[in-house]
This record gives sequence, C-alpha cells and structure tokens, in this order.
Amino acid sequence: MKTRPDSLLGRLAVAARPSRPWLRVQASNWWTRVLLAGGARLRPLDGADLRTADLTGTYLRGANLRGADLRGAILRGADLRGAHLEEADLTRADLRGAYLIAANLTGADLTRADLRAVDLTGVDLTRAWLTGAHLVRADLPGAILPGAVLGGADLDGADLTRADLRGTDLRGAILRSADLDAANLDRANLDGADLVNVTWSERTRWPEAVAAVMRERSVPIGGGRYRVQGSGTTGADLPVPPVPVS
Repeated sequence: MKTRPDSLLGRLAVAARPSRPWLRVQASNWWTRVLLAGGARLRPLDGADLRTADLTGTYLRGANLRGADLRGAILRGADLRGAHLEEADLTRADLRGAYLIAANLTGADLTRADLRAVDLTGVDLTRAWLTGAHLVRADLPGAILPGAVLGGADLDGADLTRADLRGTDLRGAILRSADLDAANLDRANLDGADLVNVTWSERTRWPEAVAAVMRERSVPIGGGRYRVQGSGTTGADLPVPPVPVS
C-alpha cells in the first residue's frame, strides 16, 4: 500500500512508527491494515488466553499465536493468512469462512473445530489433531498433513488435491466426494473411512495396503481420473468391473 507522506494515510503511517516502539494501539480492522502498511506490528499473542473470545472477521494475518488457548473461540471470517498457530489449542473453535492460507498449525489441536468452507490452501497441519473436525467443502489443496490425526473428521466434498497425507490417521473419516487428485496417502490409515464418490487420478498415491482395492472399486471418468464406487468404507465390496492397472 503506497501513501503520500503529506496525505492523511501518510501521516497515519508515520504515526505507526512512533518514537516509543512499545506504544500499543487498538484499532478497527481497516485502521489495522493502514497502520501495518506504515510499519506497525501486531502485538504478539503467543500463549495468550483467548478462550471463547469473539474474533469474528479479525485481521490477524501473520500474527504470532503460537501456543495460544483459543478453545471455543469464534473466528468466523477471520484473516489468519500466514499466521503462526503452532501448538495452539483450537478445540471446538468456530473457524467457518476463515482464511488460513499458508498458516502454520503444526501440532495444533483442532479437535471438533468447525472448519467448514475454510480456505486452508498450503496450510501446515503436520501432526495436528483434527479428531471429529468439521471440514465439509474445505479447501486444502497442497496442504501439509503428515502424521495428522483426522479420525472421524468430516471431509465431505473437501478439496485435497496435491495434499500431503503421508502417515495421516483417517480412521472413520468421511471423505465422500472429496478430491484426492495427486494427493499422497502413503502409509495413511484409512480403516473405516467413507470414500464413496471420491475422485482421484493416476498421480494419487494410495497406501500400499488398499491401492489394489481402490482401483477395483473405481470407474474411469476421463482425463486419467477415477471415481470410487461402492457403499462405504475402504473394505466395502463393489460389483463393478475392475479398472485395469496401467
């Protein structure tokens, strides 16, 4: 954001670099953006107690929330792009419609968090806990999830293209109509996972234990892509012609 030094926004930008660097200012989301453009910094919130806080629509891009207690917090529509949320506790937090692009949630606890329709493009969820989380129609292309726990999570219609799901615990997860094009599920645990209508491609890497089964359960839909048929989990029987291994 460029501002002329003699303009109102220019003077505000200068004010954002006070001679007293410890000065703390509370501002609306719009003014926060103006002050940040002038060099101000968001107050570190690492380890902060923000239980049940209403942070709807709050501008927290790049914020330091490492280890913060956000249990039950309301973060609907919040801008958390590039935020640092490593080891943060977001149990039962409401993140519907939030922007978490490229955020770092390594080791974070998102048990039963509401992440419906959240943009999680490129987010780092390595070893994160998402047991029972609501991720219906969430955008997770390129997401990093090695070792994450998603047991019982609802990922109906989620976009998991190019997602790194190596070693992920997806036992009992709902993945109906999810897109797994080019996703890497090597060593993932899919026991009891619901994969009906999941789409995948030749670039998708299934766990060795279920790769053959998934091919047998799938029908080609064109462009090197397939759709999983059947009545439910990875072990469900399906009377459809097997898809030949190329």
